[in-house]
Amino acid sequence: MIDIADTASGKTHRDENFPVASFLLAKRHHAPIMAFYDFVRAADDISDHPTLAGTEKIALLDRLDAALAGAGPDEVVAARLRTLCQERRLNIQHAHDLLVAFRRDITKLRYNNWQELMDYCRYSAMPVGRFVLDVHGEKEEKTWPANDALCAALQIINHLQDCGKDYRSLNRIYLTRDLMHKYGATDEMLGHQSASPAMCAVIKDLVEQTATLLDQSRDFAESIQDTRLAMEVGAIQALAEKLTSRLRNSDPLSQNVHANKLSFALTGAYGALNALVRRPLRAWRLAMDPAQ
Repeated sequence: MIDIADTASGKTHRDENFPVASFLLAKRHHAPIMAFYDFVRAADDISDHPTLAGTEKIALLDRLDAALAGAGPDEVVAARLRTLCQERRLNIQHAHDLLVAFRRDITKLRYNNWQELMDYCRYSAMPVGRFVLDVHGEKEEKTWPANDALCAALQIINHLQDCGKDYRSLNRIYLTRDLMHKYGATDEMLGHQSASPAMCAVIKDLVEQTATLLDQSRDFAESIQDTRLAMEVGAIQALAEKLTSRLRNSDPLSQNVHANKLSFALTGAYGALNALVRRPLRAWRLAMDPAQ
């Protein structure tokens, strides 16, 4: 069987649409976050591998899962994450949860409705933010609801940006079947050079539902105790809102709706600074209600 290292795509955290362990975060937190990212990247590369059969991909993901639990031959990315989680008393279940989503990417290629898509995001996206919050010692009950909304929104944005590529290269469609049926769109339309009116309607509907998630996460940064993490979240929120706005007025089948480096930097900086200037408001609220 192919080695896990041989499935690597060559992508790094610098290729992602949103910041990963940026300079905003304290250096002491970089090691576990990057170990988590490297593990996720390895699993993602397996599930997206262009030539491996589904059974081979599942076997490799099972091997990663076993290594993460210390129940099988060690894999470098799993061993490093497991060790750091043990040393820092972090919940390794977040990484196990992500493997549920990567297996689903191989076995479930269509989603019937928004509820099914959110269940997928529960495993594909929400554990990432939850792990970062755990690294920073943030309180679950105060931060997870907004985290889950933001992470789900980021996942849907990625799906919408790459909907044509996902269909053509992997036969995956995350645009929900109920909306496809409602607007008269077909799978084959995702293979076209530009989106039909029906496909545009499906995408727009999902964009608006994503905007609702971003409404739910807008005060996320204010619920975070660590100022630097709050700034990172502020940057991510701003980038997500910017991309959602672009998706409202763009065709992801014919246009590149990913942020360029300058737009990425400026929008992220605005979001981070906005989160920073709102910190005094958070301090005032805590003074008024220490239970928050």
